[in-house]
Amino acid sequence: MTGSLVLRARARQGWGRVRRAAVPVLLASIAAGAAYAAARYGLGHQYPFFAPVAAWIALGFSADRNLRRVAEMAIGVAVGVLAGDLLVHQIGTGPVQVAVVLAAAVLVARFLDRGDLLAVQAGVQAMIVVVLPASGTSGPLERWLDALVGGVMALVVAALSPQDPRRRVRAVAEEAMSEIAEVLRTLAGGLRTQDPAAVRRALLRGRASQPVLDTWRSAAVSARQTARLSPAFRRHRDELAAQVASAALADRAMRNARVLARRAETVVARPPADATGARAAADALAPLADAVDLACRGADELGLALSTGSATATARRTLAEAAARTDPWRLVPGGDLHAQGLVLLLRSLVVDLAETAGADPEAARATLPEI
Repeated sequence: MTGSLVLRARARQGWGRVRRAAVPVLLASIAAGAAYAAARYGLGHQYPFFAPVAAWIALGFSADRNLRRVAEMAIGVAVGVLAGDLLVHQIGTGPVQVAVVLAAAVLVARFLDRGDLLAVQAGVQAMIVVVLPASGTSGPLERWLDALVGGVMALVVAALSPQDPRRRVRAVAEEAMSEIAEVLRTLAGGLRTQDPAAVRRALLRGRASQPVLDTWRSAAVSARQTARLSPAFRRHRDELAAQVASAALADRAMRNARVLARRAETVVARPPADATGARAAADALAPLADAVDLACRGADELGLALSTGSATATARRTLAEAAARTDPWRLVPGGDLHAQGLVLLLRSLVVDLAETAGADPEAARATLPEI
């Protein structure tokens, strides 16, 4: 069961990555093909290897395609190829030449710009030029011209297809909140039916979902940096800053959800003393399952709001309603300390979700009943 759940989680996350990368990959592939055609048929180069390579490296499969980043990558490739070509025609190839050309290309790149990407690509492309034979080329600048064509093609594609930095962040945010909601939905079902296997599935799904939460945080940080640098997207800085904060808080909420599921598995798996004890356990856990279901609904509503950049007021109201139910003495009146301990864990989880929705920490805690 564990292996199957992990495989399904990885497949689900993999398809999510494919959906997000489909358009960027298609555009980069078209740019690479166009760069090859321009160098092969426009310039008459027989083997324009560096034209599609430069276009692909500059664009890649990421949706983070601000012009500065694309330009850094394109210039880095061009600088590396130029330095390599010029030096190889003078000093030949060999281990010493590789070291000399690498150092020269990287130092030139550092002189031109502070970007690390530029320097790294300059060094890589310079080494490729030194190692690969220059067969089929007619001069020391042919491969550099190919790289230049690829870089220009990448810049054209990036300029004509500007990517709103919020788009990927919103998509990942919705996916991450959906994972939290599914964990809570599965957990609620396990509590209601007293099924340890269902509670265990909730725990395993929570563990397998961590990469999505990590992706949300990294995507939000990257998008916020893009918005700071790009005048066109500066107006989105507040939303992206909120996404960074929400990603961190959602990660905390998921960790609490896993703790809740782990403790719930122990509670549900307790053997009842008799039929009366089994009924009492069911009566104690049913209201808790309802509260978890309500938190699940709040997570779903929050994911929808984050995916569209809309207000999270509906989610906050639902989560406040869930928080209002988390009085352990009223929710589990039979004096079952283990079940009441689950209610205390749920309180922390609901507060984390409310803060993820943008609630002030004090206001989020104020929705909890006093105990």
